[in-house]
Amino acid sequence: MSTPIYATTRSNPFSFDDRNRNLPVPALVEAALARGEAILTREGALRAVTGKYTGRSPKDKFLVNEPSVRDKIDWGPVNQPMDPEVFDRLYRRVTEYMEKRQPYIFDGYAGADPAHRLPIRVINELAWHNLFIRQLLIRPTQRELAEHRPELTLIVAPGFKADPARDGTRSETFIAISLERGLILIGGTYYAGEMKKSIFSVMNYLLPEQGVLPMHCSANVGEDGDVALFFGLSGTGKTTLSADPERRLIGDDEHGWSGRGIFNIEGGCYAKCIGLSREKEPQIWEAIRFGSVLENVMLDDQRTPLYDRKDITENTRAAYPVDYIPSSVVPGIAGHPKVILFLTADASGVLPPVSRLTPEQAMYHFLSGYTSKLAGTERGIVEPEATFSACFGAPFLPRPPLVYAEMLGEKIAEHDVRVYLVNTGWSGGPYGVGKRVKLEYTRAMVRAAIKGDLEKVPMRPDPVFRVAVPESCPGVPQEILWPKNTWKDPEQFDRQARELARRFQENFAKFKDIPSRIRDAGPKAE
Repeated sequence: MSTPIYATTRSNPFSFDDRNRNLPVPALVEAALARGEAILTREGALRAVTGKYTGRSPKDKFLVNEPSVRDKIDWGPVNQPMDPEVFDRLYRRVTEYMEKRQPYIFDGYAGADPAHRLPIRVINELAWHNLFIRQLLIRPTQRELAEHRPELTLIVAPGFKADPARDGTRSETFIAISLERGLILIGGTYYAGEMKKSIFSVMNYLLPEQGVLPMHCSANVGEDGDVALFFGLSGTGKTTLSADPERRLIGDDEHGWSGRGIFNIEGGCYAKCIGLSREKEPQIWEAIRFGSVLENVMLDDQRTPLYDRKDITENTRAAYPVDYIPSSVVPGIAGHPKVILFLTADASGVLPPVSRLTPEQAMYHFLSGYTSKLAGTERGIVEPEATFSACFGAPFLPRPPLVYAEMLGEKIAEHDVRVYLVNTGWSGGPYGVGKRVKLEYTRAMVRAAIKGDLEKVPMRPDPVFRVAVPESCPGVPQEILWPKNTWKDPEQFDRQARELARRFQENFAKFKDIPSRIRDAGPKAE
């Protein structure tokens, strides 16, 4: 039976066989197996391989240059414009392709707070993609499903390869977002993370107009209702550090901060699982079971996942519902945060593993968004590469970074939030010489920051980065708190630290009309 289904309330319908609409998990698993899209692991998770693209394709992402949004977008290499006529032609080609298939449809929501949630429809060529997005978005009740009217639709056709000369794309891959029409087209890539991040990009556009700060962060809450936020790019430890057995998980990657508090934008988690072990990350380990999706993970002859292997990519991933984590908060709503942690994976090995920031330093480091892109998170990244990503999420920000930074600064001041910079990267030398800070030490520092233990110990300013470094921390060797102590050559450390400070300054120079109190809060290379 072919039924006309509107992509959204603002765009044209196309017809498809609707038998595969809002299927339960077992039916999607059966379909993926029957179609040869994936296989089952020993623990029951569905394992898929994404082919040549094992990470996001940021250079193939476009925003449609439409009158209603044109003056609000931060156009440039992140938000590349696409003409509406080009988008329309691509839309017709993609829908013609999908009408010849039997796509899988999921209706759900982004935003756990009903006051700010977005109804979404996802139309997938593949069953395993539909299972992935079903587990990542917020799943409606039967009553909500009967009333569901999509305001955003994704049409995901990985088998459709664009012709750049004909379709106006850069390559065979495309992620094209029409904010005016509430429509996203994705094709030419099997990497499921493109769906998740394109939805986040739309929420980053919509929420500020509702007075809500969208954030690329994980969040958890303690028994006393004390909320902590963990900002950081992929690979810095958001998912790992927020999945703490001593606290309840709100969400692992995307949140909104409204006048009432924090809410999860998603209903699932998307964890990097390279090097995953039961001992270090027991909650994530136990969450990978029937209903979960593994991407690009090697298996042995018994179909046991080999998490230490990176034959396909280092960016191996696991997707699962947030309620697979014991004691998770469902729905993902909590109060205002008490502590914010900016996570960075410093590949140069010179940033302190934990330090306290003043409000001005918090604004500086939020706008800077320094970290190292880790291997596999984007196409072409094969080893850690220093980068500055405004607001710890520049690839997903349609609006200028100052829009989000000013909102964060206001909320930090209003709620008297403590802010820390946590380096989950290298110690004892740069990448290739030193080693990553042990997870057990990072966990101890994070817990001390959240509990307020670091407020009880003396702190000294770092001479280059000028952040306040604690002289001690429970459960952490004192010598690693000052990274210079871990280097064999102190003079080489000083040179490396000054070089990183110089890079901070060069990056920050692009921000105009910044108050001097914030601009002067950064590192000093002299």
